[in-house]
Amino acid sequence: MTFTANFGKRDAAPFPMSRRLEDAQYWIEHQYRDTAEQSGKHGTFRFGTCDRSWEFQLPDDVPFVPDGYLVPLRMLAAMKADAAELVSHDGTREHPSDNDWTAVRHLLRDLHSRFAYAAPYAGAPVRSRPLRTYDPRTFTPDPEGEYIPLYLANLRSGHSADWESLKSALESFGREAGLFDEIEIKLLGDTGGGPFEIQVRKSGRRLKGPRRNLADLGYGVSQVLPIVTELLKRDPQPMFLLQQPEVHLHPSAQAALGSLLCNIAARGQRQLVIETHSDHLLDRVRMDIRDRRTQLKPADVSLLYFEPDELDVQIHSLRIDAQGNVLHAPDSYRKFFLAETQRSLCL
Repeated sequence: MTFTANFGKRDAAPFPMSRRLEDAQYWIEHQYRDTAEQSGKHGTFRFGTCDRSWEFQLPDDVPFVPDGYLVPLRMLAAMKADAAELVSHDGTREHPSDNDWTAVRHLLRDLHSRFAYAAPYAGAPVRSRPLRTYDPRTFTPDPEGEYIPLYLANLRSGHSADWESLKSALESFGREAGLFDEIEIKLLGDTGGGPFEIQVRKSGRRLKGPRRNLADLGYGVSQVLPIVTELLKRDPQPMFLLQQPEVHLHPSAQAALGSLLCNIAARGQRQLVIETHSDHLLDRVRMDIRDRRTQLKPADVSLLYFEPDELDVQIHSLRIDAQGNVLHAPDSYRKFFLAETQRSLCL
């Protein structure tokens, strides 16, 4: 099955002009109506085979994308009931056969099963700054992770088993990353409805260190905590769009984050789309695959390398082999780092 989208340009922004789904003999396509008032909502629905196609003008009062998937099944029923409105590619009134309707219905249902889920988690490139104390209030998930402290406090107060499970997973990552060994929600009142702090502790070889407020640490912990919590919490979204998850992390913590992402993706329940500038994160992914420290396979990872080219950007699709090597990389890939290494060795 192939899904493609074509983009045009409106003012200074890209604009989706059509979307098409193909599977074996049949295809379905939506072409947006190119007006400012109707763009992205209505337009022309087309479906057919390699030698036959039909068009249906969507009514202005029926949005095309009501629940995140391409075409609602009720629109298919409406089209079949009003088949006189269907026009074939050569202008005749040849109606689709029952087999045609069945094939298109299967396409729509398959698309619905793939895309009719909760919206993906889209993380902002910079997360919210830490506060010394937090006040309980109604929260709404947000890209900056501002609601995460409240989520953790509510979990601790009302769902102890889930809190202990998440706490253990967070501490495991914290130790691997060298950021903290323990994390706690410290209540500042007699009940769970009052203000609270987030505290972490890092232990030495023999002694435990003091508990420290999140606001007294470097930004690394507060910046990565929302991302790691979203990845590890119960019933997360099936798709994650992460921008620079390595922000404010030292190299070894960036590498540990790479291992966590490998382990999450290897479970097969979530798709991770990550924009990163971190070689440490990418190198850890390559090495974990090579050393079989994860169930992730080379075929499960796709790299898109954005190469500046004058005023344009060339996008290269790269792969990783079983030895962790990056395949089909252009000459410019990591050229800067190689040049810096040679310079440091006086070569």
